[in-house]
Amino acid sequence: MPDDLTDGRIVVVGASLAGLRAAEALRDQGFTGSLTVVGDEPHPPYDRPPLSKQVLLGVAPAESTGLPMRHDPEAEWLLGVRATGLDPLGKRVLLEGGESLPYDRVLIATGTRARPWPNPEEAALDGVFTVRTREDAAGLAARLDAGPRRVLVIGGGFTGSEIASACRERGLEVTVTERGPAPLVGALGGTLSKLAAVMQRNHGVDLRTGVTVTRLLGDKTFTGVELSDGSRVDADVCVVALGAVRNVEWLAESGLAAGPRGLACDAGCRAFTMYGIVTDDVFVAGDVSRFPHPLFGYQLLSLEHWGNAVVQAEVAAHNMVSPGPLRRPHLALPTFWSTQFGLNIKSVGVPTYSDHVVIAQGSLEARRLAMVYGYRGRVTAAVTVDMAKSLDYYQHLIETGAPFPPPAGAADRAIAAEVPVPSDVPDPSVLSHGPTVALTGYLPDRRLTVV
Repeated sequence: MPDDLTDGRIVVVGASLAGLRAAEALRDQGFTGSLTVVGDEPHPPYDRPPLSKQVLLGVAPAESTGLPMRHDPEAEWLLGVRATGLDPLGKRVLLEGGESLPYDRVLIATGTRARPWPNPEEAALDGVFTVRTREDAAGLAARLDAGPRRVLVIGGGFTGSEIASACRERGLEVTVTERGPAPLVGALGGTLSKLAAVMQRNHGVDLRTGVTVTRLLGDKTFTGVELSDGSRVDADVCVVALGAVRNVEWLAESGLAAGPRGLACDAGCRAFTMYGIVTDDVFVAGDVSRFPHPLFGYQLLSLEHWGNAVVQAEVAAHNMVSPGPLRRPHLALPTFWSTQFGLNIKSVGVPTYSDHVVIAQGSLEARRLAMVYGYRGRVTAAVTVDMAKSLDYYQHLIETGAPFPPPAGAADRAIAAEVPVPSDVPDPSVLSHGPTVALTGYLPDRRLTVV
């Protein structure tokens, strides 16, 4: 590593949102050395949230989702090139084709990919889609333009629910299958997921809960599914929305603490080795990362949030070019939003880090509310439905460790009459789709032996 941290060679692996913002931030922080960004997709960085919203609605083409550059980071962009390994001793990023890139510091921002249908032959049927890339969204949008008689969505998480919403807005018949008791239960818990179920059914969705898809039907072309309750659903299009897989396989021989939940790092975005030793030249940011947060028991958070990717990339970039005493932690609160079935859902904090919830404003019946989550007597999260202006107040309660249930403040009525109820957050390991936020300790996926 060079004595001057603003010089040398930095490689960013991952050319999506976190990779782009990190490259820009490195230059903002005064880095003047060689900067290379590697991405396995052939496109410049683009925005993914519109893919399941505007693109599927047909109001925006997939190629219009490119992310604007705040300024030119003067980087060498290696697009359509896959990283196949990391050599921490030789300090090289290994690329497909046998080439390698030397580095002084490397930022891993490889993100996630859509979890595929587990049967490859069934997944290859014409009419079966996932939604993660520009090509995925463009292909599905074209199929929806053709007016299928019915769309089958497997998985009732945020992505699956947004896809179902887009289909109903287009006037298409849609069936959603969810192995949990209600949509969004893995992210928001049982109480608020009941509202999600009501809203889907009120908008004409054929919602099947407590069931799994056992088989995709068709000979070359998808024709329907068989369900675990013995029923069958005929459809022309199938969208597999079973959550995300973190792109860490290429790190298998690197000696880093990379596993199914992502790559573990400290609060300064420095990656850990598989033995729990923090590195000083390997950093991580975005959806692929797993980092501790003091407000949530220092458990490791795995997030799939747009805002987290931006903020964490900027923190990582700052720390890559700063000496130890000047490095800063990544302590931003998780925030998330979704628009579906005419509702605007926003959250702050970690709803899955809770044992009770209380409706602080509004009501489930009114379809307009603020729900506050608590864990062991402390406020840990809040979710609003068409009441986003209240979120700042609850964010302050989370940041200050306010007692739960919360005092009246932003509430438009006293909340003393509301009785906290169990948040009914399920174990994410039993759901077919991952929650928006997963809290984990380090769980090695193989036994380690010190030689």
